[in-house]
Amino acid sequence: MSEVNLFDLEYKKWISELKTKIRSTQIKAAIAVNTALIHFYWDLGKMISEKQTAYGTSFLEQVSKDLKGEFPEMNGFSVTNLRYCKLFYNYLANHPQIGDESDIVNHPQLGDDLKENLIFQLPWGHIKLLIDKIKNTAESNFYIQESIANNWSRDVLALQIKTDLYKRQGGAITNFAHTLPNPFSDLAQQTLKDPYVFDFMTMSKPFQEKDIEKQLVAHITKFLLELGKGFAFVGQQFHIEIAENDYYIDLLFYHIKLKCYVVIELKNTKFIPEYAGKLNFYLSAVDSMIKQEEDKPTIGILLCRDKNNIEAEFALRDINKPMGISEFQFTEILPDNLKSSLPTIEEIESELKNLEE
Repeated sequence: MSEVNLFDLEYKKWISELKTKIRSTQIKAAIAVNTALIHFYWDLGKMISEKQTAYGTSFLEQVSKDLKGEFPEMNGFSVTNLRYCKLFYNYLANHPQIGDESDIVNHPQLGDDLKENLIFQLPWGHIKLLIDKIKNTAESNFYIQESIANNWSRDVLALQIKTDLYKRQGGAITNFAHTLPNPFSDLAQQTLKDPYVFDFMTMSKPFQEKDIEKQLVAHITKFLLELGKGFAFVGQQFHIEIAENDYYIDLLFYHIKLKCYVVIELKNTKFIPEYAGKLNFYLSAVDSMIKQEEDKPTIGILLCRDKNNIEAEFALRDINKPMGISEFQFTEILPDNLKSSLPTIEEIESELKNLEE
């Protein structure tokens, strides 16, 4: 590994300028503010990218040593973090529309305009996660905007990426285009997902729809996170009486942003067209008996274990109440007889060791 020449005048001048920049940031006390810190990491990544080629492979190690020596009380100068700073700069350089499409499209050259984009509002841990996991500009923008709008923690962002929220969002089969006015129909469409992933639930067979309902309510915080921002829980097995007959809605919510009630019906089977008729009946009942004058039309979501998209589209075609059909998934506990037939971790490690020998 080649070494940085510590007596090189150009390097000494560069590291001195970098230290001055850090001191200036410290004095302003702005480095404690997240946006200022992210701006600084971008600047640092830019400076490293412009200089590293000239100084060989040990450059980052030397820069890390020099900065830690000068600023021992500060974090963020490890070799790993300096690499991420460089990756951050290159991430935006290679994807100039990330963070603010409307502004960055008109300013393809990196500069001051870039510093106004949304990615600088994210914590550093979120940005490192995006650098590691997301390479597509549109997908990155989606997670940036959702993280800010929903105030996601890093763990929540990691979960949403893992469950591929970008592809699931707005993917439900619905009839919103002809049952709701624009732009309300577009907003409602983006509210629904397909499939819904309830990976916080573990169920063992045989499981009934009521068992699924109970677990969803028991994990209501995680359930609401998967449903998305704006859902407020009203009730489970919500009772309504029509013509002296009792009916029970599986799950009833109110969506604060859409300003409407949302009926969710769970079916632990493959979708069949008859389910849409029953949901339509519940929507009519809520609109007539619960909905207030200022509320928008009630929306129905039918969650099934499986569906045929063409069949679902036909089922909704002539229904005049707004509803969507999605699948849902959860973790199934393996039965003991199946567990015993699977290799243990120790057996797998032993087999791999034998292969290596």
